[in-house]
Amino acid sequence: MAATSKKSQKKNPKEAPKFNKSSKNPFKAKKKNEQNDAAKSEAVALQLEDEEPAFPRGGGSSLSRRERDEVRAEVDAEFEAEERGLRKKKRKSLKNRNQTEDDDLGSLFGGGITGKLPRYANKITLKNISPGIKLWGVVAEVNKKDLVISLPGGLRGLVRAADAVDPGLDNEVESIANNVLSSIFHVGQLVACVVLNLDNDNRESGKRKIWLSLRLSLLYKGLTLDSIQEGTVLTAYVKSNEDHGYILHFGLPSFTGFLPKNSQSDIKINTGELLQGIVKSIDRTRKVVYMSSEPDTVSKHVTKDVKGISFDLLIPGMMVDARVQSTLENGVMLSFLTYFTGTVDMFHLQNSFPATSWRDDYNKNKKVNARILFIDPSSRAIGLTLNPHLVCNKSPPSHVKIGDIYENSKVIRVDRGLGLLLEIPSMPVSTPAYVSVSDVAEGEVRKLEKKFKEGSCIRVRILGLRNLEGVATGTLKANAFEGSVFTHSDITPGMIARAKVIAVDSFGAIVQFPGGVKAQCPLRHMSELEIPKAGKKFKVGAELVFRVLGGKSKMITVTHKKTLVKSKLPIISSYTDATDGLITHGWITKIEKHGCFVRFYNGVQGFAPRSELELEAGCDDDPIPSSIYHVGQVIKCRIVSSVPGSRRINLSFIIKPRRVLEDDVINLGGVVSGVVDRITPKGVVVYVNGKKYLKGTITTEHLADHQGQAALLKSVLKPGYEFDQLLVLDIESNNFIFSAKYSLIKSAQQLPSELSQISPNSVVHGYICNIIETGCFVRFLGHLTGFSPRSKAMDDYKIDLSEAFYVGQSVRSNILDVNNEKARITLSLKQSSCSSTDASLMQDYFLLEEKIAKLQSLDSCESELNWTKGFNLGRVVEGRIQETKDVGVVVSFDKYNDVLGFITHNQLAGTTVETGSVIQAVVLDVSITEHLVDLSLKTELIGKFKESSRSQNDKKKRKKEASKNLELHQTVNAVVEMVKENYLVLSIHECNYALGYASKFDYNSQMSPQKQFLNGQSVMATVMALPSPSTMGRLLLLLNSIGEPGTSSSKRAKKKSSYTLGSLVQAEITEIRPLELRLKFGVGFHGRLHITEVYDDNVLENPFSNFRVGQTVTAKIVGKINHSDSKQKSYQFDLSVKPSVLTGSSEIEDELATEELDFSTGQRVSGYVYKVDSEWVWLTISRHVRAQLFILDSSCDPAEHTEFQKRFHVGKVITGYILTVNKDKKLLRLVLRPVLSVSHKVSDGEVLIPSENVTAHICEGCILGGRISKILLGVGGLTVQIGPHTYGRVHFAELTDSWVSDPLSGYHEGQFVKCKVLKVIQSVKGKFQIDLSLRSSRVGMISQDAKEARKKEPQTKFVETIEDLHPDMAVQGYVKNVTPKGCFIVLSRKVDAKILLSNLSDGYVINPEKEFPIGKLVTGRVLSVEPLSKRVQVTLKTLGASKKSETSNLSSLHVGDFISGRIKRVESFGLFITINDTNLVGLCHKSELSDDQIDNIEAKYRAGERVRAKILKVDPQRNRISLGMKDSYLLDDNDTEENSDQEADASNGFVNDTKLISLPDNDMDVECANLEIPILAQAESRASVPPLEVTLDDVYQEDVNNVVSRNEEPIDEATTLDEKTKRRGKKKAKEEREREIRAAEERLLEKDIPRTTEEFEKLVRGSPNSSFVWIKYMDFAISMADVEKARSIAERALQTINIREENEKLNIWVAYFNLENKYGNPPEEAVQKIFQRALQYNDPKKVHLALLGMYERTEQHRLADELVERMTKKFKQSCKVWLRRTQRVLNQQQDGVQPIVNRALLSLPKHKHIKFISQTAILEFKCGVAHMGRSMFEGILKEYPKRTDLWSIYLDQEIRLGDVDVIRALFERATCLSLPAKKMKFLFKKYLEYEKSLGDEERIEYVKKKAMDYVESTLA
Repeated sequence: MAATSKKSQKKNPKEAPKFNKSSKNPFKAKKKNEQNDAAKSEAVALQLEDEEPAFPRGGGSSLSRRERDEVRAEVDAEFEAEERGLRKKKRKSLKNRNQTEDDDLGSLFGGGITGKLPRYANKITLKNISPGIKLWGVVAEVNKKDLVISLPGGLRGLVRAADAVDPGLDNEVESIANNVLSSIFHVGQLVACVVLNLDNDNRESGKRKIWLSLRLSLLYKGLTLDSIQEGTVLTAYVKSNEDHGYILHFGLPSFTGFLPKNSQSDIKINTGELLQGIVKSIDRTRKVVYMSSEPDTVSKHVTKDVKGISFDLLIPGMMVDARVQSTLENGVMLSFLTYFTGTVDMFHLQNSFPATSWRDDYNKNKKVNARILFIDPSSRAIGLTLNPHLVCNKSPPSHVKIGDIYENSKVIRVDRGLGLLLEIPSMPVSTPAYVSVSDVAEGEVRKLEKKFKEGSCIRVRILGLRNLEGVATGTLKANAFEGSVFTHSDITPGMIARAKVIAVDSFGAIVQFPGGVKAQCPLRHMSELEIPKAGKKFKVGAELVFRVLGGKSKMITVTHKKTLVKSKLPIISSYTDATDGLITHGWITKIEKHGCFVRFYNGVQGFAPRSELELEAGCDDDPIPSSIYHVGQVIKCRIVSSVPGSRRINLSFIIKPRRVLEDDVINLGGVVSGVVDRITPKGVVVYVNGKKYLKGTITTEHLADHQGQAALLKSVLKPGYEFDQLLVLDIESNNFIFSAKYSLIKSAQQLPSELSQISPNSVVHGYICNIIETGCFVRFLGHLTGFSPRSKAMDDYKIDLSEAFYVGQSVRSNILDVNNEKARITLSLKQSSCSSTDASLMQDYFLLEEKIAKLQSLDSCESELNWTKGFNLGRVVEGRIQETKDVGVVVSFDKYNDVLGFITHNQLAGTTVETGSVIQAVVLDVSITEHLVDLSLKTELIGKFKESSRSQNDKKKRKKEASKNLELHQTVNAVVEMVKENYLVLSIHECNYALGYASKFDYNSQMSPQKQFLNGQSVMATVMALPSPSTMGRLLLLLNSIGEPGTSSSKRAKKKSSYTLGSLVQAEITEIRPLELRLKFGVGFHGRLHITEVYDDNVLENPFSNFRVGQTVTAKIVGKINHSDSKQKSYQFDLSVKPSVLTGSSEIEDELATEELDFSTGQRVSGYVYKVDSEWVWLTISRHVRAQLFILDSSCDPAEHTEFQKRFHVGKVITGYILTVNKDKKLLRLVLRPVLSVSHKVSDGEVLIPSENVTAHICEGCILGGRISKILLGVGGLTVQIGPHTYGRVHFAELTDSWVSDPLSGYHEGQFVKCKVLKVIQSVKGKFQIDLSLRSSRVGMISQDAKEARKKEPQTKFVETIEDLHPDMAVQGYVKNVTPKGCFIVLSRKVDAKILLSNLSDGYVINPEKEFPIGKLVTGRVLSVEPLSKRVQVTLKTLGASKKSETSNLSSLHVGDFISGRIKRVESFGLFITINDTNLVGLCHKSELSDDQIDNIEAKYRAGERVRAKILKVDPQRNRISLGMKDSYLLDDNDTEENSDQEADASNGFVNDTKLISLPDNDMDVECANLEIPILAQAESRASVPPLEVTLDDVYQEDVNNVVSRNEEPIDEATTLDEKTKRRGKKKAKEEREREIRAAEERLLEKDIPRTTEEFEKLVRGSPNSSFVWIKYMDFAISMADVEKARSIAERALQTINIREENEKLNIWVAYFNLENKYGNPPEEAVQKIFQRALQYNDPKKVHLALLGMYERTEQHRLADELVERMTKKFKQSCKVWLRRTQRVLNQQQDGVQPIVNRALLSLPKHKHIKFISQTAILEFKCGVAHMGRSMFEGILKEYPKRTDLWSIYLDQEIRLGDVDVIRALFERATCLSLPAKKMKFLFKKYLEYEKSLGDEERIEYVKKKAMDYVESTLA
């Protein structure tokens, strides 16, 4: 606290602006590993405790002398430049500076404590701040991973997310802090923090980061519970949100806090939030501090002057009463809390605009309120603030923004050598601003006070903000007003600005705009070209022009690329700016093989595919050349398309897309011609149509269908060669992919390019595009691809796919399936199903061979292939034997020197030839490419051709002869003459030894192992092509082993003839489709066979199953397509093979084609599905008639509606009933249920059926499928769609079977439901009103769990009509409307009731609308019923309240009496208590509440709480009653309270709303009936109570054991039991006795409800073995939000209860399970630990069943399934366990019950089989499928037919289902058995009771007669 010099005063104000500016510099390279920041900060936080000296002395410094000298030297260096400019005053400046150092540094380091008062106030700067200092700050920014805190002196600190909360909090709070800091902190929040550490000192002092911590464990270090006094203000974390309040955490493990909710009723508090509060009370026993956090009270609270308060207990933000000791040069010195002194600097005075005379406001000993600003534990320096906003515990408001310019700013004060204090004219109030001397002007200002006068107005620009002080920092420099960029908010992507280079590094340059904002220019953007380092122009200090690329957070990136800076094209800074056709500049960021990525401004990115890069065709697989494009290159590009939603932009480097004329448009699948441009390694580049700008590529595989020929053709191709036909396979922008495969070109019209063009069971040409291990991908046009699985690809599955196929291979594929949803095509490539039907493969081979030979001849300078004319096939030629080899003879020809002939040994035919001899031979084959001729010397061949040449000289005659002998598609027997590599040379003996050529393989079998052929082998083949120029003069055959079997016929095909309707034809099936067959007949005629034309009735599922491709059928023509239609369709006739049509008359007139629409409503029809959409199934009834089935008419099961499209596949048969008929559209609407009324047949009109017939299939009582269309407000219920335009309404009371609080919770719009029609009403206008019900009991969907729940929980039955009501009847209903006089409730669909305001509650209802909202479920009793007026009145008062005596006088009350009652109202002076059984209210004054003083009544008592009091005074005149509740009053009443006749209010009880312990229902619902005193006495005196039997599995017990009922029966009814069941009666009576005792004990508990721990302890001491009492005690602990105590009570109960009371202990374990399941952490592990312990002390099976029951109740299905799986392994021989598993499977509606039954029968002992099977059958009847249950009963009765108990159970289940015919048939079977008379009597009696229940007198007499007949036959 020493003095400060002028030089120091000049320097210090610069510190805040420097810190603000440094925050704008994000480019400083980080020198620390940020991953260890959290760990380091935590380590530093832990070390802080040891850094403080053990005994700090006042004024002592923690720095050594050497360290202080270093600090002073650093300060000296800062002023070195200034000293050079002021040489004349050097000595004086040096002296002043040294003094300043002592004063400035000493203010915090203790140098000022020398016995004199300090001259200057303490200040926090970057130089003197150190770890451990406690600061008060305000949150300035809330980021995802850290907080920015504004500190005193304009400093800013950072808080990591890990340092924002204490590690001692729960995981939930930590996760919130780590992920969403914004949910805990907000901007402007005042927080106390501790300095953890600062960045390394080698950084610039103005740029050091201050790391802070908000952990309370550091802030409250040394705080103990003893040091806390009532009234202390503390800060705490909210640890958890409980029912009654919030549990608080102070960062210390020694104590916790609690904040009641009533004090924060209107404020929402999040877990983990920092909260300030005042200590109201301290429970030192439980170590709990009770807090109150009312904002006004906290902000005004002043810390009390407690003697001996420690320095460690001072906390930033603490408000104290202070006195002025003295005024300093830059502030005020104050004393507070007796022992402490602190200083206030100029920025924290009371006046925000302190003038020069500010000292006059602070006289000595003046009292002020101040808050602690900072505390330095090492120097014991304290800073205070008098700022009025901070004193009120609020952060100062900010009315200015950085960068704002204010013209008329008033000068308030001029600080000599330091700066100016200004008043900024901001709105709504003025803002103080301080301008440092360094920001006054560009140059040095010598005399500030002369240049600026107080009161003058100047122009200023806001430079920064000091959030904590509420002061702005400004600048007066001229250049600050000139620049366009002053703050980060001024930066816009694409803007051009000048900036100065301030740093150059390897990564680029750092530049600074005139306003001080910094940006980075990456190395790639420093020049237009790629440079390894920065250019010469980038020198520090150089000013250059830049363009802003973008700014993320505070990271700004700029570019100096000349093209971008000078670009005049539009800027793209967001994806919405990218419009189609826009041309702009961008730069390449990445180059891939398939294209380039281009970046624009603000991070926007686009992609230019390879086809748009202007690359040459044919180099698709080559990398993009670096000579054309490189990363960082600026490129001009065009926007092709953009999708802003998915952030995609497609680009093109082709700026002007070339215009293509209409004549030049090439479509996918088109056939064009092309000229070879060049040959590439992977294909051929061609020009299309001779146009130089249309290029395309042919890959090598697509040059030919044969793999070998494709490579050979490519080797001889030259530029300029013209392809006559090329198929366009794919189009990528302007690049085309062609194919020269003959198979694809020939079938171009049939090749599909879209999924819709493919139909199943058709064969399509394609090519293999990829082969994987599991199958082959076959591609058609474009990217349409199908997949052939391995099993469908080859007939021989043992062969590897890569050996059987190659990529690019031509294949024929059979379409197996087309999945439109997944866009998948499944194919078959098996040769057996994809064989060729022509010789196109062979024809293409010979044609391509000729082309290759011509190209080879061009290479060898041969003009033509003239030599082939001398070697026509079959011609006899003359040659000379040149050489004899092992494989044959080589022949030469004199005329053709380069042609050789060859004769195999087989063709020598035994002839011996010598070298040089001349022979005559027949030409068998000619290989043009090899110049080789195959010859034969067989005499039959030579003789045949010689004879042919002699007799037939004319060429035309020879052709005629050939055509006479052979016909197309004729099957012939041929002999193999030669086996070539790819084909066979055959001779047909029966056709005069004609030569033919057949391929050895097919398209799909080119790579497969080939069948071996031998010379002379006989084969069957079909003629596919006669000799012609297109076949190179060859006769082409197709081997029957490869292609389809041909039709053997030697006759000429019939000529085309005209067919008429009714003609019978022999047609061959060519294609099988799902709904039709394609056939051919005659010559060139095609027809179709519709699916409805196969059989007379449309009942068969797959009528085409008996047909196959190639089969010939007899059909009749039933329709003819018009000429115009036949062009569009591929058939001309409709055929039929119906037996009735084939056997009918052959004369069919034209009327057959236009079928008459002869249908009527209600008629039953069948059809086949041909289309399924989201709402309708479309059927074909006949060739011309269609039908449609609506989704809701297809079923009444909601599960089937969700699987609607999967249930109906194309071709499925559906039978239904006609609802409506549309003659014009030939359309029927079907429903699956019979229609009620049949309308007239349709005549010539549109529709004769009235419109209301759309509901003809809907009747009262029928079950329908529906879909929720709207959920109505209030109790309006639901609107359910049951038809396309038909809707019904579901009443609010018809939603569920049971009365639940929110019946709409399980429904949502669009949900499918099963509903029952209750009523159908037709209005006068013809509209229908349909009432529906969704109650599961009505629609037959009630589950087993629901039934058991209904049995366990007594529900009031639903009231159907008003006649069902009677007075005093218990009813339930939903609030329909609320008025000031009462409310109306809905009892059922037809009955409403009225409740008067006086009957709404036992007490007074202040706000009926709030307490009884619309839709609330209420329970009451009927007061009156008026059937004629249909008026019903109901009361909600309890039975006791409604019958209590309305005591209006005070005569019944006497002084000294003890009364029970409820707190009606809580006031500050006492409690108003309503006395039970009266309408009287008494007052218990505040002084009579307790023997101890109570400060806060509201915190201890609440309205509605039940209390007990003593009458102190009764004043009849003033009608007043005075009560007392002191413990001393109530002590005398302890002995007599058990005999008190006043009943407790049963509705209140002591069980909290949080139901934790699940007790059995029969124990919880005991009525409070009057019992005799002996029973009560017995209950009180017993040391142990009968065990509470927790029913673990009562689902099936009542059906098997025929238990009558589980409801309690009165004691006197036990004597009415049958004598035959005496033993059971005694047992039941004993159980009744035990139940009464338990009920008495429960009523005892209810009568005097324990309200304290002591009362419960007394109760458990009286009944130590009663699990009921222990569980109530646990529940009480939970209601007090003390989970740990509930656990300890459970542990005590387990140790206390007698070991023999096994069931009592089990009840405690079950309650323990429920406790841990709700409050365990984590629940699953906690429950498992308790479960393992319970297994050691109880029957393991019972414990397992108890745990399973808990899992099922809480719907933890995964854990339940795992547990039941383990149980069936552990308890294999337990029938009960297996039944529970079966029940779970059935309840979850899963399949697989039968395997479980089989496993159970294998595991269970044989004597348990009957029990297991019978109970499983019962479960099937209730939860599963009824016919499965029947089959089980039938099976067991087959083995044990005389077991009447099984017959009885079987009959009971069938009676429950209600099928009368089945029930009577079963009774008939049972009564026909030969059983003992006793058993037969039982069966007849049961039969008779059933018939009596139906009321059929005739059947009753029948049963009696049958019984008499049996008796007579037995007696006889």
